[in-house]
Amino acid sequence: MFPAVLVLTTHRSSLITENITELGVVMLPIVEIFGPTIQGEGRRVGHPSYFIRFGGCNLRCQGFGCEYRTPDGDVKHGCDTYYAVDPLFRKNWKIITDYYEIIEELHKLGFDENKIDKPDIVITGGEPTIYWKNEEFQKLLIYLISRGIKVTIETNASIDIEFTKPYQKEIMFSMSVKLSNSGEPEYKRININNINNILENTNDSYFKFVVDKNTDFSEIEDLLKQVPYYADVYLMPMGETREHIAENAVYVADLCIKHGFKYSPRLHIDIWGNKKGV
Repeated sequence: MFPAVLVLTTHRSSLITENITELGVVMLPIVEIFGPTIQGEGRRVGHPSYFIRFGGCNLRCQGFGCEYRTPDGDVKHGCDTYYAVDPLFRKNWKIITDYYEIIEELHKLGFDENKIDKPDIVITGGEPTIYWKNEEFQKLLIYLISRGIKVTIETNASIDIEFTKPYQKEIMFSMSVKLSNSGEPEYKRININNINNILENTNDSYFKFVVDKNTDFSEIEDLLKQVPYYADVYLMPMGETREHIAENAVYVADLCIKHGFKYSPRLHIDIWGNKKGV
């Protein structure tokens, strides 16, 4: 039986613009909220979790090669969460103006913040740190963290964020910094100052690099030389299907063994395949 998934209904707003980065200070576009499921990647792999997926991203990552069809019928390529990245899908996003709407939707899915063994909350996208300055986004973080919920933000770490409150330092950032195999130029995808800022202000944040056989490993080495703070490094095989992941899995595992890094599966794909809502 698949985990429950809530696909949020369409909500049109005159505030929606072509420039998705402008959304950060005025509204929160939600693509989907789903769970209970398990975290499939990174440090918290296997932990019972609920996911909140925000719409919008500052990158497109066409190099990842996931083929999809837009609502207009055009064929494009990008990451496997294209429906949360490509603004052509924004008509299917729900605009949230009060953070407690998100909590209510979590409750409908069975989320209970009063459990002794509390599930994780994973905030993902798209790129959720676009909305870091949004007041309702911060209220959501306060609500969860003040109740002892482990919050992970999955981010490409390219957007500057500031840590001005103690609760913000309790967040775990899963930093999937994009390499050249993403197809994005370096100036857009690498923000060393922000990476160092996250590591300086949090305790459990880590790197999660998407790797395939064409990855230039020196890119990872060069980046880590610019980071004075220790952080675990996970390597994850590129792929949006079991078959594609399998093509890269042995190569990535060998890299982990050689360099002392950790291997990250995509456990949700291993279990359920390339399905939304898991």
